[in-house]
Amino acid sequence: DLLPACSGEAATLSFLQDVVDILLQYVVKSFDRSTKVIDFHYPNELLQEYNWELAEQPQTLEEILLNCRTTLKYAIKTGHPRYFNQLSTGLDMVGLAADWLTSAANTNMFTYEIAPVFVLLEYVTLRKMREMVGWPGGCGDGIFSPGGAISNMYAMLIARFKMFPEVKEKGMAAIPRLVAFTSEHSHFSVKKGAAALGIGTDSVILIRCDERGKMIPSDLERRILEAKQKGFVPFLVSATAGTTVYGAFDPLIAIADICKKYKIWMHVDGAWGGGLLMSRKHKWKLNGVERANSVTWNPHKMMGVPLQCSALLVREEGLMQSCNQMHASYLFQQDKHYDLSYDTGDKALQCGRHVDVFKLWLMWRAKGTTGFEAQIDKCLELAEYLYNKIKNREGYEMVFDGKPQHTNVCFWYIPPSLRSMEDNEERMSRLMKVAPVIKARMMEYGTTMVSYQPLGDKVNFFRMVISNPAATHQDIDFLIDEIERLGQDL
Repeated sequence: DLLPACSGEAATLSFLQDVVDILLQYVVKSFDRSTKVIDFHYPNELLQEYNWELAEQPQTLEEILLNCRTTLKYAIKTGHPRYFNQLSTGLDMVGLAADWLTSAANTNMFTYEIAPVFVLLEYVTLRKMREMVGWPGGCGDGIFSPGGAISNMYAMLIARFKMFPEVKEKGMAAIPRLVAFTSEHSHFSVKKGAAALGIGTDSVILIRCDERGKMIPSDLERRILEAKQKGFVPFLVSATAGTTVYGAFDPLIAIADICKKYKIWMHVDGAWGGGLLMSRKHKWKLNGVERANSVTWNPHKMMGVPLQCSALLVREEGLMQSCNQMHASYLFQQDKHYDLSYDTGDKALQCGRHVDVFKLWLMWRAKGTTGFEAQIDKCLELAEYLYNKIKNREGYEMVFDGKPQHTNVCFWYIPPSLRSMEDNEERMSRLMKVAPVIKARMMEYGTTMVSYQPLGDKVNFFRMVISNPAATHQDIDFLIDEIERLGQDL
């Protein structure tokens, strides 16, 4: 019935209008605090309740629209002001519009030939981001990748190539045993990248952190010297600007000094904390980032750009191209009639690459840097508000002392039954079960969502993160009341 079928225009417009109506209703519901964040059902219930199987014969358009409604009925409302579960939250209207436009254009990012405006916008946006990192005139290179894990892997790949370019043709067998260094609070993607690149997870050395989750530079230097004495070759240090759990910022200046001293590539994983570069009040937390060789920055986290939108920024121009190019002659012909430097596909690991830049670019145009700054400052202020409300409140214990550096607020809720108990193993084993039960109840009621996890010798605690500009003080108050309501009897 739909285009490109003959006389399919009317049916197509009617169908798409119905889809838009479904989407608009969902958008309005996402911001309605009286609606649930989640309509939770167990996997087997959802599988049995609906027929999700793929059939030989086509369904009617009415059934297709019903499928759309059903899918959104059980989707998590990640734009809901009381959804605090992930680092990526919120629903930006301009970003959403940009995503719709990108899908309608349905092109690929490998050449200027087929994505002229998008390629230019990537060039402009990456240059602006490099300027904000502090590289003179926004010099360098970069790419948008499918997420922070891939951006971090790109950094490892390029750092290895910079030190041993022969690895591209000859592989790992042709080079010495490499080692990388990152903090014990860093993202798992550093180890995952080492596994994928054939370096091996055992070659990622975890550096001790202080009680706030920041890498200890003296331990980094000690472990570098230890590795060199064993005959290993240190090739990369991955510092973290905004750790996943504590929201800690590693001391980048001290790490940069060590990297310079031992001639090691310095990468900064700012997937979570990179957005603070937009804020005059908070960007000091990334002091020293301008000395990095590469930086990961995920606008789909703190800046609220719709998923996915992750950038790797590289200080040395041309290195990424040399590392990854394969000269595919059916894509990257050398006798085209325009400037070939805009054919960016050969510096990517992917061939097919989604247009991720347009969401960020259009939002930046709509908000300006000052709009992003206000949004980010608001989220950090909300985190401070939560911290101030619970730090001395009965029934709460902070996981670490002092005001959080980012929007991560880590705490235990202590039910009345445990408050007078001696701090011993039995209390710990009972406390470990509290957060998972409260979280399960939250999901079943559908009122809010907040993450929890253990870390090191610390049993399960709540890790509250705020990146949704729709959240307010009242939503923070609601969360505190809800935790107490759901946990009083434990």
